[in-house]
Amino acid sequence: MVKNAIKMLLAICVTVGCSTGCGSPHTLRVTDVQLGRSLNADNSVRESVARFRPHDTVYVSVLTAGSGTGTLAVRWLYAGHLVDQPKKQISYKDAAATDFSLQSAAGFPPGEYKVEVLFDGQTVATRTFRVESADKK
Repeated sequence: MVKNAIKMLLAICVTVGCSTGCGSPHTLRVTDVQLGRSLNADNSVRESVARFRPHDTVYVSVLTAGSGTGTLAVRWLYAGHLVDQPKKQISYKDAAATDFSLQSAAGFPPGEYKVEVLFDGQTVATRTFRVESADKK
């Protein structure tokens, strides 16, 4: 009787997990967001940082797991204003990293910035970072 109750409970958990998409290894999902000044060969960030200089290129790497297709987008914001909003169609069968970058030939004004990551139109992560004047280290 106890074995039957455990089997029934497991069946319910599997059904609920599958219907919500949680825990399914085949569903494409965002697992992490990284910020940095450079990328590795696999498009992940080489060294995570949250402080940049005005002429740095700011990279964001969106790590995903599972398989599927979708649209990744990022909203780059400064002082509450939209700076850029690039999008990429993705299709993966395993863990992957998708990169986006922001740069300014004239240099970024010092202050706080934000990057918002969207997957299929839904916000999945937000990261803040600072640009400091060139004389700060």
